[in-house]
Amino acid sequence: MKQITSSQNPLIKFLVQLQEKSKTRKQTGTFLMEGKREIELALKGGYELETLLFLPELISKKTLESYSGIDCIELSKEVYQKLAYRDTTEGILAVAKSKNHQLADLKLSENPLILVAEGIEKPGNLGALLRTADAANSDAVIIANPKSDLYNPNIIRSSVGCLFTNQIAVGTTEEIIAYLKSNKIAIYSATLQNSNSYHLENYTTPTALVVGTEAIGLTEPWRTQSKQNIVIPMQGEIDSMNVSVAAAILLFEAKRQRGF
Repeated sequence: MKQITSSQNPLIKFLVQLQEKSKTRKQTGTFLMEGKREIELALKGGYELETLLFLPELISKKTLESYSGIDCIELSKEVYQKLAYRDTTEGILAVAKSKNHQLADLKLSENPLILVAEGIEKPGNLGALLRTADAANSDAVIIANPKSDLYNPNIIRSSVGCLFTNQIAVGTTEEIIAYLKSNKIAIYSATLQNSNSYHLENYTTPTALVVGTEAIGLTEPWRTQSKQNIVIPMQGEIDSMNVSVAAAILLFEAKRQRGF
């Protein structure tokens, strides 16, 4: 089994770039993830692992035997700490191949419930949205006009691996609206303009719930092409809430109406 003890090793230098730079991830079609749970969820989600890197003080070689057919590299503590992203770590990292996330690749149920998020900038918010969608067992998450690379390590971390448990597609607002309409999926856009209270609408048929950023909200096409704009009434001093909280309220209202 190969061992790396120097942080100046060319592979380690490459992995640092893979961790830090979206450009490197896009050019190579790979990304770096950390943690046993994340790796297990990625495998369950159909991701292909290229390499496992481990710290022998925390991960035994016997544990690695369950990952048959994947190259394993033992790291020194110094090298491992250079790559580890989290403050608390489990001693294992993996290089995996990215997916394409095309709208045409989504496999939907007969009565889909979809979360659409437009222009989310903060990786932590996007990770929280993916975690929320997993909790509600939505059919898919569609990212419109993404501002962050999906394989940003902070998205993986904040989603607690739900990047790998959700069906995810990425596209422009126009592409996504066309996709939803062609599949006869009703659009409900969370926005203040011309809106009804969210709990007054019927989400028991094919539904896409659309959320945007707190600062900007949704762009005009979502406001004008939706079946109905919806709003969560604010009863305190502030006039908005975190996007993942809003998404959770909407998704679980839809699930309540559907009897789940």
